[in-house]
Amino acid sequence: MPVYSDKVMEHFTNPRNVGTIENPDGVGEVGNPVCGDMMTFYIKVKEDILEDIKYQTFGCGAAIAVSSMVSEMAKGKTIDEALKITNKIVADALGGLPANKMHCSNLGAEALRKAIENYQQKKMAKEVKTKKIPEIKEHSEKCLCPYCDSSLTEILPYCKTCGHQLKACPDCGSFQPQEANFCPQCGQKLKEK
Repeated sequence: MPVYSDKVMEHFTNPRNVGTIENPDGVGEVGNPVCGDMMTFYIKVKEDILEDIKYQTFGCGAAIAVSSMVSEMAKGKTIDEALKITNKIVADALGGLPANKMHCSNLGAEALRKAIENYQQKKMAKEVKTKKIPEIKEHSEKCLCPYCDSSLTEILPYCKTCGHQLKACPDCGSFQPQEANFCPQCGQKLKEK
């Protein structure tokens, strides 16, 4: 039987931020079919800060403790700060986890990341609806995401596969990273965000 730290036991017996959020800004769900642990994180974001975070966890004591700790570490942080929460940081904050329970810290950090990605995708989709996208000239070449090489079949300011923000060259229509200053396809100077 694994030996847990006092911090793990405290978060297991007195978990923080348990529950759901009505109309969450982002939801992230992960599971491990081998051990049966399931975690769902719900987030509310205001001005780029995780204003509220809740979770539902089905799993062992380590999974519950990890969910509780992740929620405490992320609440009140900016999106960028919350994305820096890793499994190692979570495990260290809990005073360590037995080797056979380290996967729980991966699940917690991953569920949080997925909730944030879900929020970012929703936010980008809203921006697309309110923002006029420049008309893109037709071209015969297939458009690919410069990050993951996925085929871009829709004109969106992000890649649906990897989530990276993109911008279209107004001259040739190729998609480039958001931070690109010029188009490598045609040499056209690209506008800032």
